[in-house]
Amino acid sequence: MNEIIVVGSGFSGSILARKIAEECNRKVRVIEKRSHIGGNMYDEYDENGILIQKYGPHFLNTNKYFVIEFLEQYAELFPHNPKLLSYIDDNYVRLPFNFKTLQQLVGPKKSEALLAKMRAAFVGRDRVPILELVNHEDADIKEYGNLLFDKAYRTYTAKQWGLKPEEIDKSVLDRVPMAMSYDERYLNKDFQYLPKKGFTALFQNMLDHPNITVELNTDALEHIAFDSENKKIKYDGEDVELLVFTGAIDELFAKKYGSLPYRSLDIRYQYENKKSILPCEIISYPQAEGYTRSTEYKKITYGLDQDQPISMIATEYPLPYDATAEIGNIPYYPIITEDNLKVYSQYLEEANKYGNIVLCGRLAEYKYYNMDICIEHALAKFAEIKDKIK
Repeated sequence: MNEIIVVGSGFSGSILARKIAEECNRKVRVIEKRSHIGGNMYDEYDENGILIQKYGPHFLNTNKYFVIEFLEQYAELFPHNPKLLSYIDDNYVRLPFNFKTLQQLVGPKKSEALLAKMRAAFVGRDRVPILELVNHEDADIKEYGNLLFDKAYRTYTAKQWGLKPEEIDKSVLDRVPMAMSYDERYLNKDFQYLPKKGFTALFQNMLDHPNITVELNTDALEHIAFDSENKKIKYDGEDVELLVFTGAIDELFAKKYGSLPYRSLDIRYQYENKKSILPCEIISYPQAEGYTRSTEYKKITYGLDQDQPISMIATEYPLPYDATAEIGNIPYYPIITEDNLKVYSQYLEEANKYGNIVLCGRLAEYKYYNMDICIEHALAKFAEIKDKIK
């Protein structure tokens, strides 16, 4: 009855496992369906010494330094401010879209008056969501907003989400706002880092505790059962004090209220005998057919000789998540729409019937958490769990 089960070894599961094991001195069993820890943060070195993030690029960025201090317990970090470009109309333009982008898209001469209007309309604002530009009362700002929306957001959204922009939740469109300056940092967060030896090493250290055991290649859903009479969840037929679940909530309940859709990725790798392939570490391609962005991981591998005559790019092709498919069987992004949130609320109500389950993370809570928010949320969730298992 004292056993605590944590399903999933991404940030949510690993943080909670470590905190429970260390601060509550409880035995924790981490169940991981895949052959590795770290969830979609997993990375590994290839034969050329390039550290490849197997599920797409991730960066640590936050305005709260306690997040960095927490992670520094498990990895040595180095400062890194990612700078990206977007390929629009056969030219590379700055991403985030900023005042330089504006000049690139409308021309320097026309930009003079528009820049003045932008500065006056959004005085004191560092970043402004695209929909504010699209819906602005000033005709020139509105025109530029629509230009940017049509050339970048509309096409990118259609590929990334398989939906029209009007169908997707506004919060998703707000994730890439326009910088009201010449700021070239992709994200306007105060503290931006990467782990020197990669995320997998960070997770290995986080889960390295005498109270933690990790079981890989294990589908927890084959072991979980619901005791509806006593409102408890069992594992392998035995009572558990607590089940921390970070997987897909609709799959936990056998999709009894229907499937919650996610987007997945087909990531294709291309090696070239060149020192450098892309002009920066990540390029987005809103107008390209089928793919959304490419990452040159060599450029963000700590300590790697950038002059070595080989590099590679990983290009992402979004597609619907299908657990049974050969490609696209990893859920990446919950598709946040009003209808999908209604379905999620039914699953949440079902989970709340049981007293020994805690839901945490992007899949379990059906939210598009950024990494910093995911970490903060897991730490806050531990405060609730601590009260449960005193």
